[in-house]
Amino acid sequence: MFSGDQWNQLLQGFLDEGRDLLKDAEDSLLRLEISPEDDEAVNQLFRAVHTLKGSAGIFSLTALVNLTHHLESLLMMVRDGQLTLTSQMTSLMLTCMDELSTLLESVDDNGQLNVDESRHAPLIAALSAAQGHAPQAQDSPAQPVAGTPDELDVHDWQINIGFARELFENGFDPAAFVRYLKKLGAITELQTDTAGLPALHELDPHQCYLSLAITLRSAAGREQIVDVFSFIEDFCTLEIERLDGGFADYRHPDDQAPAQADNAALPMQVIGDSSQTIAPAAAQPPARHTAQAGAAAAERTAPREKRSSENTLVKVSAHKLDELINLVGELVISTAGAQMQAKLSGDTRCIESTQAVFQHVEQIRESALKLRMVEVGETFNRFHRVVRDVSQELDKKIQLTIRGGETELDKSVIDKIADPLTHLVRNAIDHGIEPGAERLAAGKPEEGNLSLNAYHDSGMIVLEISDDGRGLNTARILQKAIDKGMVEADAQLSDRDIHALIFEPGFSTAEQVSNLSGRGVGMDVVRSAIDQLRGLIEIDSVAGFGCTFRIRLPLTLAIIDGFLVSVGNDSFVIPLDMVTECMEASEPTLDKGYGYLNLRGNPLPCITLDSHFGLDSEPVRRRNIVVVSQGRQQAGLIVDQLHGELQTVIKPLGKMFQHLRGISGSTILGSGQVALILDIPSLFRHLQALVDTPAPSQANVANAH
Repeated sequence: MFSGDQWNQLLQGFLDEGRDLLKDAEDSLLRLEISPEDDEAVNQLFRAVHTLKGSAGIFSLTALVNLTHHLESLLMMVRDGQLTLTSQMTSLMLTCMDELSTLLESVDDNGQLNVDESRHAPLIAALSAAQGHAPQAQDSPAQPVAGTPDELDVHDWQINIGFARELFENGFDPAAFVRYLKKLGAITELQTDTAGLPALHELDPHQCYLSLAITLRSAAGREQIVDVFSFIEDFCTLEIERLDGGFADYRHPDDQAPAQADNAALPMQVIGDSSQTIAPAAAQPPARHTAQAGAAAAERTAPREKRSSENTLVKVSAHKLDELINLVGELVISTAGAQMQAKLSGDTRCIESTQAVFQHVEQIRESALKLRMVEVGETFNRFHRVVRDVSQELDKKIQLTIRGGETELDKSVIDKIADPLTHLVRNAIDHGIEPGAERLAAGKPEEGNLSLNAYHDSGMIVLEISDDGRGLNTARILQKAIDKGMVEADAQLSDRDIHALIFEPGFSTAEQVSNLSGRGVGMDVVRSAIDQLRGLIEIDSVAGFGCTFRIRLPLTLAIIDGFLVSVGNDSFVIPLDMVTECMEASEPTLDKGYGYLNLRGNPLPCITLDSHFGLDSEPVRRRNIVVVSQGRQQAGLIVDQLHGELQTVIKPLGKMFQHLRGISGSTILGSGQVALILDIPSLFRHLQALVDTPAPSQANVANAH
């Protein structure tokens, strides 16, 4: 029915949806563990697992269906109040979700899952034990109902279902639902209504025109039958009536009352693998339920179209967004070139036209960048599981608090910062927060607090990881650094400098190695990852009261607002958000290429870019200082000329230039000239190392005007 590309798209859609469902299920389960009375969390958890089971059944992934079925059975008992959720039960469910995630990642390109289902036997046995009974030897989902009617209370059910036109396009096959329905009991009659079929020349093979009228003999209840179709509820109309019991019809909430079908006398056809022989409708009067199914088919598109119009979310691959951002970047460069040519021509109309184009491009740029922005809360929420698992492993009680989850950050930045955040969170649990007995002895509550916070500051995103633990042991860090020969024994270092030593490769104060820490790797990788994102990490620590790691990151890695400067014939771009002010630098110049200048009575550490990069520049009558800030730090960059603001499309540097300290990328100016983008965090660290002595007195620094 589907081409190779269509099948791949459907399969990928299922896998993406499955990952989202498992994520939602895990989040709901962790919420439920904290708030056992949260009925909405129970319902969300059950729906996620149930939908995953149904979708996996469509693709005949029996291993997934089997495990989710047993998990769903346990959840049903929790939802119905028959069981109380315990910590052990939560751990078991989380283990099942980990296994389901592994199964999803194991599905091959053909939609096959070649796994030994016997490996799930321990999990299934544990799930059955949690329900209070031993697992059955042939325990599997939706087995055909057996037994006598008196024993099982078997009923005949009339099921009329009309499928939406777009059913095929969304990867569903009507025959699959018939096969799944047969597992609940015996289908005694099945008819298809083709009244909705258009003329042959109007027939679209990708549209579904069928309706089904099914008589099912089963001990299953109404809710179980409805559940068979729950994951296509937006793609069908459904009526269910118990033929021997007088129950009112079940209808989808959006359905209209069925009308009589005008042409229900068309031949009926057998669908799926049913062995029932259906006589043509012309040989007998059309059944009531067949007419209703046909009417549902005629009316089903209206409510579906309404629901579709209300669905404003569209999933787009990250690759397409990256391609769009790249094209917008090229448009920015081309617009800058057009503006420059317009100014050179002196044509007023041309200048005005290019300025109007520039404003529209600016709006396009902002809109395109917003498409890649996602809330950091999605990343923060992952740490509920990390905190739970690690704290249980270390036998600590820890409460995780999340603030600022609605703060948005570029998707590419989010993806790259997840691992560093994980390392910092695990370190806070392992090293920072004390065991319960130690906390009680120190006058603290037994339960420790770990918080994740996000907010905007000076055009950047700030992520904070804070704990109320013991804080960094400054004396111990310094002694360890001296023992390793990293600093001299008589070195005069500030607390901030000592704390920064933990980011050095191979540095660790752990007395013993565990599976969490102690190997001296990790913190240097954290800083390296943040450096690659043009970010900065700071530490605030108070002994006995806790520690805060503060990460400052740019909003996006693609296009930024910059400030253009030059030294001789070389051009540089400074991220505009980091520029505080500009001023003239008076003589004398800095003989060493770095030092301090007097900024309104305060010493300002400065560096000359020509000296730092080894550039040949002619003496100029006037030099300028660009004061840049990063967190609580300020520094001055001495340059020749200031050219003003511009939009900058960041181009990555090749491997040949990755060793350049102080450069994070490049860009192309409107003139076609290449300008280098300054890596301000790297320059701050380099300047700090150069002037790592007490600040000079006001009398010993040159003046800046």
